[in-house]
Parts: sequence; structure tokens; C-alpha cells
Amino acid sequence: MQVIHYRNDVRRSGVDGRALVLTAKRLLCAMEESGALSLALIGDEAIRALNRDYRGKDTPTDVLSFPMDGPEASPAGERLLGDVVISVDTARRQAAEYDASLQREIYRLLIHGLLHLKGHDHELAGQRRAMEREERRLADAIALPWPYASKR
Repeated sequence: MQVIHYRNDVRRSGVDGRALVLTAKRLLCAMEESGALSLALIGDEAIRALNRDYRGKDTPTDVLSFPMDGPEASPAGERLLGDVVISVDTARRQAAEYDASLQREIYRLLIHGLLHLKGHDHELAGQRRAMEREERRLADAIALPWPYASKR
């Protein structure tokens, strides 16, 4: 069972939260994961602070993931997968670059963040190829067009 704890801190973000939560559940099913996911939409200022505090990079970023190490459970007894935090401001700029809708870019960032929760990385070429394969597989699972590969 998947439980999504969703929060949108961006006023008039233009993101369909209900569709985002349903998509997160579908992605977790495609990943054969169960448990609780915290999913937050925030602005550039807030994500910049998180990026600075947790990664030492004083700049906004598009998505941050904070995996839970081990089988921790919430007070409700569900397994905690971790947190995915997405900057709506950065997503909006990137969506314009890709000529994609904001909702699609949010889905792409959700996929990317979920894979980081599962330990995927993209620092080395081999890691990057493996992560991109899994990104595309998950995009296919939710029927998300993938025009991004040639532009990133």
C-alpha cells in the first residue's frame, strides 16, 4: 500500500495536486514499492535553503530527495520511504525550455526524485545511463512523453 503525504506551499502553483498524488502512487507500484512518501512542492527560495543546508550548494535546484535509511515506520505504522521536494519555480522554467507543461515536468522531477530515494545516482556515466533507463521505464508506466533526453 502506498501513502502519499502531499503538501503544496506554492500559492496558485498551477499543479494538479490530486493528479500528482495518483501519479506518485502509480510510480511506486511500477517500482514495486510500498510505504509512505512525503511529497512537497515549494519555491526556489525554500529549495535553495535546503540545497545549501543539506548539499552545501547555495543555489536553487529542481528536486531534492531525502531517503529514509532502514525500515522506519511512521506513527501510523507505515514504512517511510523518504521525502521528495520539488521546486515549482525551477520546474516552470524547465518546462518552458522543454516546451512541456508544468504538470509533465513535475512528473519528470517526481520520477527523478523517487529514483534518488531508491539509491540511483547520475554522477558517473554508467550510473547516469542506468538511471536514464529507469526514468524512461517509469515514464512509460505513466504514459509520460519523454522529449528530454536530447535536451539535457
